[in-house]
Amino acid sequence: MRPGLPLLWRRTVERYNLVGSRCETCGTHFIPARNICPKCRRKGKIVPYKFSGRGKIYTYTIIRVAPEGYEFFVPYALAIIELEEGARITGQVVDIHPDDVKIGMPVEMVFRKIHEDGDEGLITYGFKFRPVNEVHQ
Repeated sequence: MRPGLPLLWRRTVERYNLVGSRCETCGTHFIPARNICPKCRRKGKIVPYKFSGRGKIYTYTIIRVAPEGYEFFVPYALAIIELEEGARITGQVVDIHPDDVKIGMPVEMVFRKIHEDGDEGLITYGFKFRPVNEVHQ
């Protein structure tokens, strides 16, 4: 089930920017944002943080049977991306055939269509990741 319109509006900043938080005490980055650092507890000072969007593929899987509404994308690679700052996030890998995706491959965030509710419905955009090469640097 996809989130409704009110939730999408409340999550606009997170959906359109790769934002989370950072503990200024220990330097750990979090995505999604946290209010308390699990390492420093109450001694930690949490501040908002905008991630660079660059990282590498930590692990991945190929989706060949998609959930309802995402059949258009199959087959596609869904990966856990380890961002340069150390936090990990799940995202679709685009602009590459899924069989060519490799662990350790450098990637960068791009802004793409996530879902469309019919011809006249809500179109949801968000971030995905593409391989980094000389053309995109």
